[in-house]
Amino acid sequence: MNETPRPIRVVLVDDHPVLLWGLSKLIDGERPRLEVAGTAQTIEEAERLVAREKPDVVLLDLDLGGQSGLDAMPAILRNPGTRIIILTGTRDRSLREQSMLRGASGILSKEAAADTLITAITHVHAGEVWLDPDTTAQVIGRLRQGNRDPEAERIASLTPKERSVIRALVKGEGLPNKVLADRLSLAEHTLRNHLTSIYSKLGVRTRLALYMYAIEHRLGED
Repeated sequence: MNETPRPIRVVLVDDHPVLLWGLSKLIDGERPRLEVAGTAQTIEEAERLVAREKPDVVLLDLDLGGQSGLDAMPAILRNPGTRIIILTGTRDRSLREQSMLRGASGILSKEAAADTLITAITHVHAGEVWLDPDTTAQVIGRLRQGNRDPEAERIASLTPKERSVIRALVKGEGLPNKVLADRLSLAEHTLRNHLTSIYSKLGVRTRLALYMYAIEHRLGED
């Protein structure tokens, strides 16, 4: 007698409750082939949930209410049986490239059809890579360029929150840290931590150097 295959267990990580509800209904509608192993809205919740449930696939949004989904990837991938699909609304090429560099097995637009999402989950679970058309075009473009751009890779390493800090710094010009932190709804020490990380990633040492770098590379634009 043949045994029933174990369902593909999926964890959903997004900061929008309505989207989580819709995705849960969609995936649970595919039982017994798929099942939802849990949902999370923050990085901390996601890391605890994945460590406990050890899912097969994690659908991960990149923007978690000011947190970057990229920061959750190392902890998620510590479970060797778990693969990540980035489910995102961003068309930012650098963020998509950074997702792939950090180990995502798939990238899918939130605008994708329901059957495309289900197909992506099954393919990634089987060990394949799934890229949406935008990301595929970007990869082909990179291959055609041949050489990697170290400066572009530095910029690609910035998280969404770090990019928002840079934009605020450019728009605020000489504002002191305390005022800048208030504008970003951050504690002043949190802002300093973000700046330290940004300095390290971009190879600058001061706020003035960062300001000049951001102007040169147009990082202050929305």
